[in-house]
Amino acid sequence: MMKNLTFLRIIFKKVFSFIFLPQRPQKTHKVYKGKVVFRDTLIYLPNIFLLAIALVMTSCQSVHKPGNQKQEKVDRYALVNRHPVIVTSFDTMSSLSVGNGDFAFTVDPTGLQTFPAYYENGIPLGTESDWGWHSFPNPHHYSLKDVMKNYQVDGREVPYVTAFKSPERKKLATEWLRENPHRIDLGKIGWDIRNENDSVISMNDIRHIHQKLDLWTGEIISHFTAAQEPVTVKTVCDQQEDEIAVHVQTHLLEEGRLAVKIRFPYASTQWDNACDWNSPDKHQTIILISGANHIVLKRIMDTTVYFVRLTWKGGAVCRQIKKQTFEIIPDKKDSVFSFTCSFSQHLPQPNHDDFDSTEGESSAAWKRFWTTGGVVDLSGSTDPRAKELERRIVLSQYLSRIQDAGIYPPQETGLTYNSWYGKFHLEMYFWHESHFALWDHVSLLEKSLSWYQQIASVGRETARRQGYQGIRWPKMTDPSGRESPSPIGPFLIWQEPHIIYMLELCYRDRPNKAFLEKYKDLVFGTADFMASYPWYDSLTKKPAFAKASAGRYVLGPALIPAQERYNRDSTINPTFELAYWYWGLSVAQTWRERLGLSRNPAWDQVMDHLSPLPVQQGVYLAAQSFPDTYTNPRYTTDHPSMLMAYGFLPLTKMADTTIMRATLEKVMKVWNWSGTWGWDYPMAAMTATRAGMPEQAIDALMMPVIKNTYLPDGHNYQRSNLRCYLPGNGSLLTAIALMCAGWDGYKGPADPGFPKNGKWKVRWEGLKKMP
Repeated sequence: MMKNLTFLRIIFKKVFSFIFLPQRPQKTHKVYKGKVVFRDTLIYLPNIFLLAIALVMTSCQSVHKPGNQKQEKVDRYALVNRHPVIVTSFDTMSSLSVGNGDFAFTVDPTGLQTFPAYYENGIPLGTESDWGWHSFPNPHHYSLKDVMKNYQVDGREVPYVTAFKSPERKKLATEWLRENPHRIDLGKIGWDIRNENDSVISMNDIRHIHQKLDLWTGEIISHFTAAQEPVTVKTVCDQQEDEIAVHVQTHLLEEGRLAVKIRFPYASTQWDNACDWNSPDKHQTIILISGANHIVLKRIMDTTVYFVRLTWKGGAVCRQIKKQTFEIIPDKKDSVFSFTCSFSQHLPQPNHDDFDSTEGESSAAWKRFWTTGGVVDLSGSTDPRAKELERRIVLSQYLSRIQDAGIYPPQETGLTYNSWYGKFHLEMYFWHESHFALWDHVSLLEKSLSWYQQIASVGRETARRQGYQGIRWPKMTDPSGRESPSPIGPFLIWQEPHIIYMLELCYRDRPNKAFLEKYKDLVFGTADFMASYPWYDSLTKKPAFAKASAGRYVLGPALIPAQERYNRDSTINPTFELAYWYWGLSVAQTWRERLGLSRNPAWDQVMDHLSPLPVQQGVYLAAQSFPDTYTNPRYTTDHPSMLMAYGFLPLTKMADTTIMRATLEKVMKVWNWSGTWGWDYPMAAMTATRAGMPEQAIDALMMPVIKNTYLPDGHNYQRSNLRCYLPGNGSLLTAIALMCAGWDGYKGPADPGFPKNGKWKVRWEGLKKMP
């Protein structure tokens, strides 16, 4: 303290003398037409006085403001290169991917997709894009009208899309509408390697594997021997086009024993395998263009059409060896060969891309990614969990960049393989994408915002059909924005305010009127629905199913909360959704005020009279209608979403910090954590961080349960049929941003989510505060 006061006295003395002593003209300069021009300039005392005040205030801030302490600059190159992914065997849980956010390509240790069947029950070797979708024929013209059912809400009938098991037409309509459209695998690209007797090699013939994912350059380098011959393969992805580039060096080329094989499957709705290899007659692959060093193929699957362009450097021939299968056979003149393969919705234009140019462009793009935006360095920490946490952070940054940064919200398994038919779940949108804004890569988040504008009319029709105002966003959907039949999805509401939250995060990065004007209709349309959705429970009107809050606006029934364990017909006033409703409407009002508009009285009416968060014995319940939240085993699994009312959300008048601390302690003690999901641990860590409980934040974040497993390649494992789970990776990054940078108005110690026990050395750059 004395040192700080002495420093301030010295600063003040120097500034005081500088202000009041006569000043000489000062040499200043400016840049004019590329040249530095000097000129004599008098420094005026009023400006100096302002400068003095600024210096003193800055000095005070550096001493007292948390997070502003001067710290050693992070060596970003060293940080990223501490965590390369190394593969030394055919490990089904260690396949590696390259990608650009809209497209990803996953490989085995050969650097291509040579043995995809072996990986079907691991991290599959997929080739997926944001634009690659297919629908099976619909000769019976199934539509949402076939799967509508009315539910009672405040004395009126409200139609919902739901799932039917009978009668037959409704059952078949449910199945077709859930399964279509589905994401497709664009094609498998692998090596055709031969033994000396011309037999195709097996996995057992691949030895001495050493494969590395170089995170800094986004390149996979694969070394192995095949039929006792050394092979080196480099695999990269173009960062602008949906294209891979591959370079191979081996004497097998000179012996004519290595070729490139490209196979195209028919679409499949199988849970984790988008490939049907048993229906070659149901689709076509047509050679459109064939040249000396390139070929363009047209793919036709029912109404889905896309194009594949293959180019190569050096002598080679491309031939069709059977239906839907092609092969590039290099000349025997050299031990080096390279090729590119691009996929596109439209006929590709001729280009001059080759491996070298693609590799250079990709490396430069990845360097830009790692040298800008946020990073977190935990080296020097002595807590035994620190090294693994840093690994998870870095790999999650890479995976989110290649899997989640597309033009649409991601599916839960990204662009690796299909889950839920490749459709995206909008309640997961926040976990997938919010970290891009918090880690100063907001442009990657903005890519998917325009999709909300494209489907706003669909959401307005849903709200109108149900008797509400504004825009009701779907839960499980596809590029069309159409809701999918489900006994759960259409009754969720916590995806509704997400778009407000995401736009607010973007606005904080770019606070200007143009941004507000561009997206105001999404914010206001969302708020209009949120204000019209609750029903008003007057003093004389009591529902039979539960004791609602008289004289208050009520959420539910015909509602399933984020914790998907509760009955849609009896759930009212879930804690998190109440808090989110209030906060979302308050942010929408702030947007109106920023635009010079008056507050919307209907929104204020709901905010002022929204039901309070349900409390019992000093802790928050999951919902007002379920007082057995902590005693019924069914209700102590899945997401402990009551924690999100303060953690995921900032503090509002709806929540009480003392009650939330007690709730967190209760949840940590009684919850069945083996029945939770990958984003629950970061979510709990966020609540612990805001509640001033950093030890519990780290304990939650690193909880030793199966669904908090991070595989060698960085994927968040959940269960046998959900081996990667991108909401886990994204939520980790969001939580870390909060744990490091804090939130608006926070005035405590730096790095609020990390214990102050001397075991954690936290250095970070480029992170943004949360609201």
